[in-house]
Amino acid sequence: MHKPLLVTDFLDRARDYYGDDEAVVATTGERFTYDQLGDRADGFSAFLADRGIEKGDRVAVLDPNTHYHLEAAYGSMQLGAIHTPLNYRLTPDDFSYILEDAGVDAIYADYEYAAKIEQVRDEVPTETFVTNDSDAVEGEWEDFDTVLESSTPDFDRPEMNEDDVTTINYTSGTTGEPKGVCRTHRTETLHAYLVSLHQNLADDDIYLWTLPMFHVNGWGHIYAVTGMGAKQICTRGVDAGDIFDAVQSEDVSYLCGAPTVLNMLVDYYREHDPETTGENDVRIATAGSAPPEATIRTVEDDFGWYLKHVYGATETGPLITTSDARRQFDDDSPDRFAVKKRQGLGYLGTEIRVVDDDGNDVPRDDETVGEVVVRGNQVMDRYWNKPEETEEAFHDRVDGYYHTGDLATVDDNGMIAIQDRKKDIIISGGENISSIELEDTLFDHEAVGDVAVIPAPSDRWGETPKAFVVPSNGDPDDPPVSGDELTAFTRENLADYKIVRKIEYVETLPTTATGKVQKYELREQEWKDEDRMVGQG
Repeated sequence: MHKPLLVTDFLDRARDYYGDDEAVVATTGERFTYDQLGDRADGFSAFLADRGIEKGDRVAVLDPNTHYHLEAAYGSMQLGAIHTPLNYRLTPDDFSYILEDAGVDAIYADYEYAAKIEQVRDEVPTETFVTNDSDAVEGEWEDFDTVLESSTPDFDRPEMNEDDVTTINYTSGTTGEPKGVCRTHRTETLHAYLVSLHQNLADDDIYLWTLPMFHVNGWGHIYAVTGMGAKQICTRGVDAGDIFDAVQSEDVSYLCGAPTVLNMLVDYYREHDPETTGENDVRIATAGSAPPEATIRTVEDDFGWYLKHVYGATETGPLITTSDARRQFDDDSPDRFAVKKRQGLGYLGTEIRVVDDDGNDVPRDDETVGEVVVRGNQVMDRYWNKPEETEEAFHDRVDGYYHTGDLATVDDNGMIAIQDRKKDIIISGGENISSIELEDTLFDHEAVGDVAVIPAPSDRWGETPKAFVVPSNGDPDDPPVSGDELTAFTRENLADYKIVRKIEYVETLPTTATGKVQKYELREQEWKDEDRMVGQG
């Protein structure tokens, strides 16, 4: 039997079996059952339909982790519209590009971020603008709760195919131009199944939203946690004290966080000694740069939490590997920390290979470095309107595999460990930053003659952007602009998490015979005291 795999099934299942059970604890303190959450999503579907939104239209969502995000996402997808989540840390110019590139027809934006959209609304094709507090927003915005009250929850759910695109997630990629990662009902559904399995999700879980919902649809958790009928605790950002308070007061059993979030929690714990659990045991998933062994030890031995290290990319679902290989360590053995630092084994049904320049698998000696390539049902369909980039992503070294650009070794158990990156990507605090975008920005300053940006080690963020700048006057000892002034310049032109805070003036940049900057030399210089050339945050 063939049954189409549709993301709408997750909320449908929760309503069928857990309709009277608490679904969401809102940031306002309100509590909604799955029936109520579903009714609100229906109301948003009906509102969008009344505004002419149809199957295939794009609906953007710009929101921190509130219940409105869940309602807008499901309200869009129930119409067959394409959910387009936006990173709320981006600039108005970033939003202008994405809204134009995706051809977004409608947007819901949280009141705290709607002003960024208001600045560019005359430049984009979007016609419908909704917020959750219209009184707090300048311009003509419809109020989310008001439109729900005034609309009936009746709408026609169109026939949908599992191969239809259901969401577009924008990633920085390797250039300054964001790429829209197209994911279908099928890829999203199968990824959510894998998350449910490997993250041990159950209906009595209480999930704390510390991971941004916009980030690859919250690693698939907007589907998986909902479909399992678990409870979701919403937040408006990451605050270490609030996380510990929620874990205790709401009996949280599961949360996610980048290594930088782990560091925040460890610092807060050492200073304030909070209670670390409620009535439930706690497990936490981390991804991005490998967390330091000392951080893992504190989380597990002092907090009493169980940590899983997972890995992937926006294009891959994201999750494709896990360090949770219980046969390779004992829970009370210090040897487990070395295992949990690794990106790990492939998810079920996921083929992970590490290949050399000729596309051959590297030996399992944990020394030979190759590129990580992956084939699995959770991998993206394509890039939005970028066929050449799509072709390269799937056919560079090996045909039919997505090429991650991450360089890794493999041990004799088949567990991978990321060592370096082939792409010009910096991962700082879990966020992808294009070094090329930062270089383009710095080149716009008249005092910059030449520049190369690389990731530098950071105890707090794992990695942070560092710029090697050749000043326009050629004198690194007396440049016409200070490093602080260049940092301020990037702050004026980039999202806050992309700001270049480390500046080093140099007389020349290392180049090849053809004049190409050899960033590898700069990275070797910067990372000479580290055991690998990627951050540990």
